Amino acid sequence: MKTTGFVKEQPWLRGVSRALPIVMGYIPIGFAYGVLAQKAGLSVWQTLAMSVFVYAGSSQFIAVGLFSAGISPLSIIITTFIVNLRHMLMSAALSPNLKGWSKAELAVFAYELTDESFGVHTMSFKAGNPAKGEIFALNITAQTAWVLGSWLGCTMGGLISDVRPYGLDYALAAMFIALLVLAISDRIQVAVAVTAGVLSLVFLLAGLDQWHVILATVIGATIGVVVEECSKTR
Repeated sequence: MKTTGFVKEQPWLRGVSRALPIVMGYIPIGFAYGVLAQKAGLSVWQTLAMSVFVYAGSSQFIAVGLFSAGISPLSIIITTFIVNLRHMLMSAALSPNLKGWSKAELAVFAYELTDESFGVHTMSFKAGNPAKGEIFALNITAQTAWVLGSWLGCTMGGLISDVRPYGLDYALAAMFIALLVLAISDRIQVAVAVTAGVLSLVFLLAGLDQWHVILATVIGATIGVVVEECSKTR
């Protein structure tokens, strides 16, 4: 039997294969997080525990920075909570496709939902109704890559003084660009993506370094909905 046919017949293998673009971004970014965590004084087990239980890249980077600066635990918790509020929007967007799922399945799915897996799941649901095995295999593969990258970073962190010269911090942005290109299917979506990108840059230059992406996303998405609804009524 050919490998491609076998993959098509096995939902969990389809999930693993669809997760490969995320894996390519998660390992280097997880590595960068592990290096920073090691330099902030976190042990290997503490670093890995955060990747297992928190599993939110931006929040983990922020938490490590705050921990290194000696910020109180309560402030770290509140900050990471605010940063992760975007997960409510992602969950709400996918919820219509999850009708009939048990509470346990929804809990496991929500636990492993990230920005990157959200992008891939959105494309999967548009193409049809993927099997649960495919969905969970994608999520598990992605998190495994993140934990692996974290472990590599915290165990080898002593050999690297600064991750920036290696361009590891760009891997996440490159992965988002790749997922965005794969998700775009019409001119309206192109316009929304360009508008959101320009607005994000404008807000960043204006000094909104903590809110520029969120504001640009909300405004861009709103413009996209309005334009799409107007085009339907014509």
